[in-house]
Amino acid sequence: MGCCSGRCTLIFLCTFQLMVALERQVFDFLGYQWAPILANFFHILVVILGLFGTIQYRPRYIVVYTVWTALWVAWNVFVICFYLEVGGLSKDSDLLTFNISAHHSWWSEHGPGCIRREIPASGERGADTQSYISIMGCLLEYQYIEVLHSGCQILISLLGFIYACYVISVITEEEDSFDFIGGFDPFPLYHVNEKPSHLLLKPVPQSS
Repeated sequence: MGCCSGRCTLIFLCTFQLMVALERQVFDFLGYQWAPILANFFHILVVILGLFGTIQYRPRYIVVYTVWTALWVAWNVFVICFYLEVGGLSKDSDLLTFNISAHHSWWSEHGPGCIRREIPASGERGADTQSYISIMGCLLEYQYIEVLHSGCQILISLLGFIYACYVISVITEEEDSFDFIGGFDPFPLYHVNEKPSHLLLKPVPQSS
């Protein structure tokens, strides 16, 4: 099978998906979001596996990618529900950090247009004075940025799931047709017609 439109599209989707996942991993590291970091790590590994399977015609690897894509969509739906506080979830909880730290999304302090100011708690400045962080002027709230990230991941994953199923069916059909025409015949494509030994040793008449 050459580089058909479905296979080339899946290669492009996997490559783009890998780039988006790496970008997301960087910002999750900056925000110490341990649960998304772990999920992104497995996602990157499976996308690489799916990309390798697509290039090397390995349908089993693409099947693994397809199954993981469904799980990845479910994870991103959960992230959207988390930041939109659906179903009793709270974006201010430490669920995504495994309750290890009180860090939140990196975008909460570094979003577009955000101005970060530290305000002393007692109104006095000093070395040991505790301060509060005030964020003002954000053009877009951080939870909506995270929702856009997850929505983009869901869209790409759904396209990847559809094209992965298509590529699996095409590769499987070609393998079946190859078997049918004897592509895996253990016998050689040519053979030598052997004659009985008594015909090969036929005496030559001598001229008188």
